[in-house]
Amino acid sequence: MKKYFARDALLPSGWARDVLVSVDGGDIAAVEANSAPDSAERLHGPVLPGMANLHSHAFQRAMAGLTDVRAAAHDDFWSWRELMYQFMERLTPEQAQAIAAQLYIEMLKHGYTAVAEFHYVHHPAEMLARHLDAARDTGIAITLLPALYRWSNFSSQPLKARQARFASDCKSVLDLVAGLRKSMSADVRTGVAPHSLRAVDPQSLKELVAAADERSPIHIHAAEQTREVEECTLALGKRPVEWLLENCPVDGRWCLVHATHMLANEVTGLAASGAVAGLCPSTEANLGDGIFPLLNYRGASGRYGIGGDSHVSRDPAEELRLLEYVQRLVGRRRNINISSTSPAVGTTLWLEAAAGGAQALGREMGAIAEGKRADFVVLDGEHPDMTSKQGDAIANALVFSGSADLVRDVMVAGRWVVRERHHALEEKAAARYAKAVQQLLA
Repeated sequence: MKKYFARDALLPSGWARDVLVSVDGGDIAAVEANSAPDSAERLHGPVLPGMANLHSHAFQRAMAGLTDVRAAAHDDFWSWRELMYQFMERLTPEQAQAIAAQLYIEMLKHGYTAVAEFHYVHHPAEMLARHLDAARDTGIAITLLPALYRWSNFSSQPLKARQARFASDCKSVLDLVAGLRKSMSADVRTGVAPHSLRAVDPQSLKELVAAADERSPIHIHAAEQTREVEECTLALGKRPVEWLLENCPVDGRWCLVHATHMLANEVTGLAASGAVAGLCPSTEANLGDGIFPLLNYRGASGRYGIGGDSHVSRDPAEELRLLEYVQRLVGRRRNINISSTSPAVGTTLWLEAAAGGAQALGREMGAIAEGKRADFVVLDGEHPDMTSKQGDAIANALVFSGSADLVRDVMVAGRWVVRERHHALEEKAAARYAKAVQQLLA
């Protein structure tokens, strides 16, 4: 049993002072506020629960900053996708692992302690295992989600040549999951990811969901683009979220990634289902997707988490800041997302996103509480932005001050993986990443 003492800690009920946390193995055994430190290890600043990154396409990290040049007369998600296809065609398993390792270290250093890898570049088959290797090497917990990707568009249109590496069927996805179960541990989980309603026909979707383990997460892209909504309505007679709610057993196992374009009945229906909305604010802004109706969704008690998606950002604080700011721009007012737990936006968003992300990954994490995994994000108590800060002001400084170096130490399942802003593998990983990108861009 190890004990840690924090002057300030973000608990499910809000910020608490003089918190003693007992850790047994990788889990939290007890949490006591208003305690004495005794012989416990003193943390070097305020501590928050680790954040889950619920939506990752790791290879796209190497594209960050490369696509922000006008590529078409009308540049949007669909023109960006063509650039992504070109980039992906050259990707080798070794390069994929190098990119993922760099990404996962960056995530850890900013406060993500687990990731859901939505994996659709299936060929060669070792690509999925390379992401598992990268996660184990770097110490981040991973939920692997092999994707079912059968068609190029609605009405079962055959895959294009440039999509050949995505090809899969229900059996191949389930075989991947079965193979991964041999590698299952506290740090590794599995689920399934029917890619989207445009890439998976209704029968295959229902077959995959029926065959999946009843505890496995199910993630699917939905309603990211208005064109997707229009084409889905023509092909299936319903909007994407509407169709899923009416035709699938959507419940707490499900994560609908993006769900950007919903009507009022879809907002309330998704919230009532218990599923998680997987929001990726920096990617959705980068691609011009649109703005999620967060105020109405939270008003209906909807659950949500955050993801890096294309990884133009690797910082959960930046995702949460952008999530709030776009709501302010739409509503033309400030401090929109607060809760009965806290009137502070930073506190509210961190607690809610951490809890929603944990659910989406199928993990007991996302809170500093007894029985949860010991995932700690320790801020630098001596940083200028932490000066004289207490309680809600700490989370607000993290989310809204814009500082990129507030995270000092990070623990995953009782093990320190970042100490004094340094990860043990970061120099080697950076060199391998640089080599991989150089090869891809040659």
